[in-house]
Amino acid sequence: MLAKRIIPCLDVDDGRVKKGVNFVNLTDVGDPVEIAAEYQKQGADELVFLDITATNEKRKTMIDVVEEVSSQVFMPLTIGGGVTSVEDIQKLLRVGADKVAINSAAVSNPELITAGAEKFGNQCIVVAIDVKFDPDAGKYFVYTHGGKQRTELEAIAWAKKVVELGAGELLVTSMDKDGTKDGFDISLYQQLNDAVNVPIIASGGAGNVQDFSDVFIESNVDGALAASVFHFGELTISDVKNAIKEKGVVVR
Repeated sequence: MLAKRIIPCLDVDDGRVKKGVNFVNLTDVGDPVEIAAEYQKQGADELVFLDITATNEKRKTMIDVVEEVSSQVFMPLTIGGGVTSVEDIQKLLRVGADKVAINSAAVSNPELITAGAEKFGNQCIVVAIDVKFDPDAGKYFVYTHGGKQRTELEAIAWAKKVVELGAGELLVTSMDKDGTKDGFDISLYQQLNDAVNVPIIASGGAGNVQDFSDVFIESNVDGALAASVFHFGELTISDVKNAIKEKGVVVR
């Protein structure tokens, strides 16, 4: 079994780390460079940095902030937000990203996934998928533009499609669970695991160490991402790793 990854996420808006609930009511958490350095110390396996307003503001990811973060940390970095072209991917890889996350642009221009994978390798291309459950339809649907626009794409079918197009990893966020701290959406990740054969990172809902062990054991995802519990000091990375190791989950 491959070691499971514990991944803090920095949602950055206007150069500051922010955190909300269900993608709204953002609270300022602090400076991304300082926070990234702290997670490095705690033993995070990777760091995800998302410029959460870049797409809606029709601008590119803040390269200077990314450069500063990558100069401070030595763990793998996944960077996303406002990525719309192969040139954008190249710029981010050049300033220190190991992987680049594409979300809204993957929906509007799926060829970008293939173009990026062909030029830089599948392992560099992460497709981020924000999903919400529709109880009437009994299905998960994909949302874009920072969770503001619903599409008619059914999430499991979309996950299969992006993997066919060349995505090397999926970062799937449950908008229903985001910031709620009441556990990951296990059913969503079980369905995804059955549908695709690339690494999946679960995001949305982490509230305690049990939530991490549950998502790893019950859905077999490869990584679990969290923000609030780490940003506000409710848990440290080592708290999580030690607790899930006791449950038999292999960690680094």
